[in-house]
Amino acid sequence: MLRGIYDAVDGSRYSIQLANTRYSIFQEEKLLRLFLAQKPAGLIVTGIDQTAESRSIMESVECPIVQIMETGPNPIDMMIGFSHADACRAAISHLFSQGCRRIGFLGARMDPRVQRRFDGYVSTMKEASLHDPRLVVTTPLPTSVTLGGALLADLLAKAPDTDAVFCANDDIALGVLFECRRRQISIPEQMAIVGFNDLEFMASAVPTLSSVRTNRYEMGSEAAMMVIEAIEGRRPEKPVVDLGFKVMERQSSTRRT
Repeated sequence: MLRGIYDAVDGSRYSIQLANTRYSIFQEEKLLRLFLAQKPAGLIVTGIDQTAESRSIMESVECPIVQIMETGPNPIDMMIGFSHADACRAAISHLFSQGCRRIGFLGARMDPRVQRRFDGYVSTMKEASLHDPRLVVTTPLPTSVTLGGALLADLLAKAPDTDAVFCANDDIALGVLFECRRRQISIPEQMAIVGFNDLEFMASAVPTLSSVRTNRYEMGSEAAMMVIEAIEGRRPEKPVVDLGFKVMERQSSTRRT
């Protein structure tokens, strides 16, 4: 996403200032005040879960603002992203199509976007009358490959009949793959795996790992262009852009019939 932003700005008269809130809504308030005191030409803000104070701050300024990484109701100004809940529903539906029924959810950090993925998982499993709380393992810890293996171990201790896992991101999915190898669990015959984001290593793993592809580069570049065009008086006809997603069906979740 950042590469897309920088590439879009490259060659223009604009430069980029970058700050990381580390998922803290209160740090976001602090950084917004800092940046807006410098009278920026425009703002790109991650997510739609700002505090009332942050929203009030952004609504009070005249520069263009793009909320990025997801779509939702009531944008502050402009918005570009996709539905995390719908993306997870599509992944679970793919696993259903492969005959999986005991589908686990593995999640870390559980920031608002991961929570929306979880909501999509729960609603899809409930609609199929397959929801079981024992199939859910989450942690507030930051995501990592090592953590993915630990989460799968916790899941199998609670629900040894699990036949698939949806991983809230690709690091966890890779850790699940390694843990299955250690336990000699065959993929996808005994355990199907789907991750989220479709990072480069997913197509290079052995077996290749299925994942939900999110258009992060395009999201960044188009968000930057939306800001630049709005600054220059060419506001987009559609202030909310849904870039969608795609379930990349690879060896880890495609069972032979």
